[in-house]
Amino acid sequence: MGPARRRAALRLRGGGFSVFPLFCLALLLGFASLLWLQLSCSGEGPAPGAGQSRGAPLQACPPQAPLPPVEDEPSWGPHRLALLVPFRERFEELLTFVPYMHRFLSTKRIRHHIFILNQVDHFRFNRASLINVGFLESGNDTDYIAMHDVDLLPLNEQLDYSFPEAGPFHVASPELHPLYHYKTYVGGILLLTKQHYEMCNGMSNRFWGWGREDDEFYRRIKGAGLQVRRPSGITTGYETFQHLHDPAWRKRDQKRIAAQKQEQFKVDRKGGLNNVRYQIESRTALSVAGAPCTVLNVLLDCDTNETPWCTSG
Repeated sequence: MGPARRRAALRLRGGGFSVFPLFCLALLLGFASLLWLQLSCSGEGPAPGAGQSRGAPLQACPPQAPLPPVEDEPSWGPHRLALLVPFRERFEELLTFVPYMHRFLSTKRIRHHIFILNQVDHFRFNRASLINVGFLESGNDTDYIAMHDVDLLPLNEQLDYSFPEAGPFHVASPELHPLYHYKTYVGGILLLTKQHYEMCNGMSNRFWGWGREDDEFYRRIKGAGLQVRRPSGITTGYETFQHLHDPAWRKRDQKRIAAQKQEQFKVDRKGGLNNVRYQIESRTALSVAGAPCTVLNVLLDCDTNETPWCTSG
């Protein structure tokens, strides 16, 4: 590995902390990441709906069947998906997610580009702002997006990831998601055309820490006159997805300081795509077990007068 490439690899970090050397090596060397996956999961992968161990996150083995033909064949269709993955420090989940989703979408002949939106500043995690950044940085060669959690893998091949021309399509619908079942839920995996996302002015940038941003986005969707659609004919119920997250292993930042408690249920009628504040520290094309992705190291900015809860203090 040359000096320039080594420096680029060391920039991939979360929350301002340097990434341990094994992770950098696994991301930059396809052989190492493939070996990591093979050693950290069973030959057949976990059964749908399998429980999570308390010692370490459950891993899923990517299918080993050959990939379908390349994307330039006519059978792949005219649209291209930007898979936007908000991320911070969930390394073992990422190493499973990227090759699994690349194979899943390729098998369905969905043209796609996976963007890992790695928040590297010292503020609390902001999923919505990272999605806004991913939308703005995803380029003109993609015409629709998927807001996709890194810890949620689709197990049912009948799930539709195609261009959602008729309106936002909530893949991880309440009757299928293993954890969240309320009727206004639109988190986990949500597809929108870029035009529809702009009609909503993106997501609010006011939600620092875990939760609530997708509930506010549901109100934006309704305010834009759009109708959320969901899968039909899926019979696998709560075993439709594998949820990799273990709360004992990865604790979520659910802290609500005083000012934030008053704001968390309000609709942000001013902010979104128009006022997200960020810098791209670096953009790196990587291959994880042969699956391509782009890592954007994102420095978000926070106006502490507007949202003082962006810090942990």
